Amino acid sequence: MKRILLGLGAVLVVAVIAALAALPGFVEGQINRMVDVGPLEASEEAARHHARLNVVDLHADTLLWARDPLERANRGHVDLPRLVDGNVTLQVFSVVTKVPRSQRHTGTDANSDVITLLAMAQRWPARTWDSLFERALYQAEKLHRAEAAAPEELRIIRTVADIDALLAARDGSRPVGGLLATEGSHPLEGKLENIEALYNAGYRMMGLQHFFDNELGGSLHGLSSGGLTEFGKEAVREMERLGIIVDVAHSSHAVVEDVLDIATRPLVISHTGIKGACNSPRNIDDALMKRVAEAGGLIGMGYWKSAICDPAPEGVVRAIRYAIDELGVDHVALGSDYDGAVPVAFDTSELALLTGAMRDADFTEEEIEKVMGGNALRLFRELLPAE
Repeated sequence: MKRILLGLGAVLVVAVIAALAALPGFVEGQINRMVDVGPLEASEEAARHHARLNVVDLHADTLLWARDPLERANRGHVDLPRLVDGNVTLQVFSVVTKVPRSQRHTGTDANSDVITLLAMAQRWPARTWDSLFERALYQAEKLHRAEAAAPEELRIIRTVADIDALLAARDGSRPVGGLLATEGSHPLEGKLENIEALYNAGYRMMGLQHFFDNELGGSLHGLSSGGLTEFGKEAVREMERLGIIVDVAHSSHAVVEDVLDIATRPLVISHTGIKGACNSPRNIDDALMKRVAEAGGLIGMGYWKSAICDPAPEGVVRAIRYAIDELGVDHVALGSDYDGAVPVAFDTSELALLTGAMRDADFTEEEIEKVMGGNALRLFRELLPAE
């Protein structure tokens, strides 16, 4: 009987381990899914036009998930083979380090975190289980390992010189650049010195908030609607000193206003919609968007329903057209939020659909080139360290 019980116990342990191993893939398959908006196919003319572009996406959460970014996956939205298929020149990889159980667009508190269980299930190192800072370092390491395994195909972008080298290399092949960013600054864990530590780990863009208020100030979705704290002001100044791009996606209106008041460099809203085109609590007011644009900033337009109301390529392009008309063509870019728990109608391999929808909507050649990546490359050249 004892042997039987031990055998049953071993089987149970194996079953639990197998279930935990399968859980992340199942979860991702449910939340990073595709939505059916009807048949989608880019024309040959659109595909040829798309192949001439430098395409940049300002936000994807791919590094959170238990899959190799170098391998084509059957779930999610981004991996290196699909980036190549989509002719992406540069992908910003944003790391998620804390997510509350409830992710409402308003009134979300910071008292829970589902990433702890995900980290355990994905067998992240124990150091990441109770440290948001270590989670950011670990996800950066994941991209560094991918670059080391495929240096001719993936290049981490830290400087303007890296961008120049990437573009030169793409004259003969199709390497993809990856730029590291944080989804919120809670990985700082209230320590100003952690900004430089993250910079040394390769981070060149930092969001200030995510779905909840943090030490830097209020979230658009949080409880306080507060502005920048004193720590938040010190953090923004330190980011600017180091050459880190400040991202105010998910920040409260008051935080965006406060950052605009003290910033000496343009800001980014990496993934969003625009309220006049889609009246959603996920989007900040058009007037504040205009202030960001007038200060030289860049708005990354998303592809999911609660940001742009219609996730079909034509719907995304309508939101982009509205943003261009309101903010100016030099201040609009792509910010997919791929792999960020958002259902979308097309993944990164299918970005020629956007080029085709822009052509069909009578966008000019210049408008298409700037929105698809030209504006983002210009801003990175302006804001990243030279070398």
